[in-house]
Amino acid sequence: MSDRILIVDDETNIRITLKTILEEEGYQCLIASNGKEAIDILSENEVDLVITDIWMENIDGIQLIEHIKKRNIDAEIIVISGHATIELAVKATKKGAFDFLEKPLSFDKLLLVVKNAIDRKKLKEKNRRLLEELNRKTPLIGNSPLFQKLLEDIELAAPSDGRILIYGENGSGKEVVAKAIHYKSKRAHMPLIDVNCAAIPEELIESELFGHKKGAFTGAIENKKGKFLVANGGTLFLDEIGDMSLKTQAKLLRVLEENKITPLGDTRSYSVDVRIIAATNKKLQQEIEKGNFRKDLYYRLNVIELYVPSLRERIEDIPLLVEFFIKQFSIEKKIPPKEITNDAMNILMSYSWPGNVRELKNLIERLMIMVQENKIMPDHIPYPVNKTTPKENGLLSLKDAKEEFEREYIAKALKITHWNISQAAKLLGIERSYLHKKIKKYNIEFNEEINQ
Repeated sequence: MSDRILIVDDETNIRITLKTILEEEGYQCLIASNGKEAIDILSENEVDLVITDIWMENIDGIQLIEHIKKRNIDAEIIVISGHATIELAVKATKKGAFDFLEKPLSFDKLLLVVKNAIDRKKLKEKNRRLLEELNRKTPLIGNSPLFQKLLEDIELAAPSDGRILIYGENGSGKEVVAKAIHYKSKRAHMPLIDVNCAAIPEELIESELFGHKKGAFTGAIENKKGKFLVANGGTLFLDEIGDMSLKTQAKLLRVLEENKITPLGDTRSYSVDVRIIAATNKKLQQEIEKGNFRKDLYYRLNVIELYVPSLRERIEDIPLLVEFFIKQFSIEKKIPPKEITNDAMNILMSYSWPGNVRELKNLIERLMIMVQENKIMPDHIPYPVNKTTPKENGLLSLKDAKEEFEREYIAKALKITHWNISQAAKLLGIERSYLHKKIKKYNIEFNEEINQ
């Protein structure tokens, strides 16, 4: 279906001329001779764009803009006038007009402005769909005071271009917060690129971020564009920033200061316009004191600080999340939704949730698949969430026992090395990136207990 435009002007020849020109360009047009007619048309028809004169009897162009915005009509607005003043243009723009054009109209300019306005509407619709998709998969749901404060902070921070540092435990939803910020920002139409700083081997992180030229190092068989250039104009999400090496931190700091990157093996620098959102589960102030994180980089990143509360800090949100995940898995897996009893819900709300929302989501998925009845009872909830339902004979399965041993062994290695990922990986005889995956899998947190 072609884009639909409503033309509002009290001069018949202007209405007919605009309708003819725009329909020749493939647009579908409706016409009104005044603001009242326009309101009647808008009440019965969806339009993508309204082109309106300012000076009209009864309801003028400014009042029409106010009506459109008050009724939340999803249409862009272009104002045209033969009595244009700077004050009038500013007023129309402040009321919500996309642009202001002076009569007599330049039709080439009009067609360009119309195209840009329609493109912006389509972009807003795309961003809305992306947000809906994001909320459908990994929602920001919660009524608890801490979570409501986070949602308020997201709304305030998103429209700005300020760098953001997100704190929170593994599984609490830091990546979801970063995505929400991007899709609510002015850069939503540009790329959102994420980099897990802990999962990429140290010797490759610079190439990943800044790119490289062919032959820059062994194995560089072709040119590679770094994440900064890929994200140019958009947002770069640096997850687990606390695990970035000091060498790479120094180069990142230079990029943030100069807004330029130099690919490995290249003699040229390239300007970049990228908003940085960083996230960590570590206390960076402590990392600075230990010499693991640069203070100057910390202050560059920490323009706006957001805290994602752990699930145990917002226990009252668990029923909302459970209800959402049950509906989600019911739709995804095409199975009937299940009811959860009060006793079962009380068990969920009594558990500490070291894996946070991710752990709760995984448990609900398991219950939706494995429970045959239409009600989830306390006996259905496995150990350790339900301490009263241990494994048969009091034993864990061999798989669970192996995982429990592995988790404790990795935690011990991290304690010995004071949470130095590279040293712990060397001690365990595994790759740094593989160790990070295990840390994430077992929800091993950087905390005082491990570091004592």
